[in-house]
Amino acid sequence: MIFNVTDIQRHRHGGPTCKDGQVPHPARTRRFPPLLAAACLFLLVSGYFVVRFPDTPGADTASYFFNLLIALPAFVALVRQLGPARAAAALAAVSVFGYLIEGVGVATGFPYGDFSYGDPLGPKAFGLVPFLLPLSYVPLVIGTVAVFAGRWTALRTIAASAVLLVLVDGVLDPGAVSLRFWIWADGGPYYGVPLSNYAGWLLSGLCAAALLTLLGGRRLTRRPVRPGLLDSLLLSLSFWLGVSIFSALVFPAVLAAALLAFVVRHRIALAAAPTPAPAARHA
Repeated sequence: MIFNVTDIQRHRHGGPTCKDGQVPHPARTRRFPPLLAAACLFLLVSGYFVVRFPDTPGADTASYFFNLLIALPAFVALVRQLGPARAAAALAAVSVFGYLIEGVGVATGFPYGDFSYGDPLGPKAFGLVPFLLPLSYVPLVIGTVAVFAGRWTALRTIAASAVLLVLVDGVLDPGAVSLRFWIWADGGPYYGVPLSNYAGWLLSGLCAAALLTLLGGRRLTRRPVRPGLLDSLLLSLSFWLGVSIFSALVFPAVLAAALLAFVVRHRIALAAAPTPAPAARHA
């Protein structure tokens, strides 16, 4: 008697398979995860307290806790996507790059412009860059790359990810300046941010996205992307949307809402994507 695994999968899922022989993943759904939605709402509301009570004792310590919570979903998803060794290498490489480019930026003004980090972000490596940088920057790189990885070529993924990172910083930087997380020496036309900052983000974004894409290899570019890779980006955007709203930063708030909708749509699509069915088997 001949059994086809596709028929078994069709029976198990209560419906037909996709045209290419793929079947829906039984644990995946088109619903947005309620826990993730609650976390996004919590971080949005927390923006109010960060804006209204910026000098709360222990705020710099709390920033480590919040950044770690925001970063964990992307870090865990990257380990599941790439495997522990490759994920550790990718995280280390992007983290070191982040420290280097930010350190050079603070010390020389290249490529962002003349700026320095404020005290709210806590102690700094060599007095230049906050130690928590990997917790805030690396998840943004992971999320923006994950939006495009697996669907586009590596070069297109890198370029698109860098552009998306610039847009994300269009939300992040005005809010951070209003909270004095960092200070621009000469200000700038965009909510106190110089336009050179965004040229710098494009350059650094290209490098960071290239590092992650190259180290991720085929496990990132040729394999279905895990939805969890986008979660830290969503959490971060939710927080900065709250900061923008409660700081009356109108355009950054609108941009944050648009980016959230864009990333949520991609996450739902990834969660609903079918997985390849096993090859037909005879008995």
